[in-house]
Amino acid sequence: MTRGKGSTTLLPCAVGRDTDGGNSVGTESESGGTSRSRARPPRRRREEIFEAAAGVFHEKGYKATSIQDIADAVGILKGSLYYYITSKEDLLFEILQGVHREGLQNLERIEATSGTPMQKIRAFATLHVRHNAENLVKMAVFFHDFRSLSPERQQLIVAERDLYDQHFRNLLIAGQKDGSVCPDLDPKLTAIEIFGMMNWIYHWYRPTGSLSMDELAQTIADFVVAGLACDPTTHAPGHRRAFAPMPDVPPPRLDPTADETGD
Repeated sequence: MTRGKGSTTLLPCAVGRDTDGGNSVGTESESGGTSRSRARPPRRRREEIFEAAAGVFHEKGYKATSIQDIADAVGILKGSLYYYITSKEDLLFEILQGVHREGLQNLERIEATSGTPMQKIRAFATLHVRHNAENLVKMAVFFHDFRSLSPERQQLIVAERDLYDQHFRNLLIAGQKDGSVCPDLDPKLTAIEIFGMMNWIYHWYRPTGSLSMDELAQTIADFVVAGLACDPTTHAPGHRRAFAPMPDVPPPRLDPTADETGD
């Protein structure tokens, strides 16, 4: 994968074979050195480091987390951790970019299928919610610590986010063209509203609760489709859907210090 400006830089190393079956290095000493020439770090160890770092960032916050905290969570010495990364920000960037790119890959796979726009929208909502539910800790870190990245790295992720948003808006527009999505909906605003609902699950959903990930994903996907669906035989551009009459309820009192009579 081609890295842009500000991406993680690994220390140079020579290629060997690892017990995992991948390219690796000679045995790494606990002091942070190696017993023979360095090679590309094992992927599994890097994934362990990212998972541990995400957990510590989530628990303590990025700014309050030290490299020593992460090394302790992984179970290696601080010097050994620098064998895999060059800074704490490298870890944060890899975590945020990784979880974001996984979501983008899901959306690109959906777009490549032969389904209708509404079928693709349902599939997208299902996969997006499922992906978020499977990565609750990383999603929490994403939304809480994104601003801790350097401006250059923020721009890289924002560019990918904008691409992700545009892919989804394209599905909405395609649905409007074939009549399955209501024409009075603004694609940009609608996408923002849907993402807001789906992304917020990290704040309240727990897999140990009564709702499984599949049930959660299907429920939200149903809600998204129901909110977008339109009968083209009865709905034309400029014709907004009719909703149930609003009950005759007085507006709330805005001044809690005023007495009940309003005097």
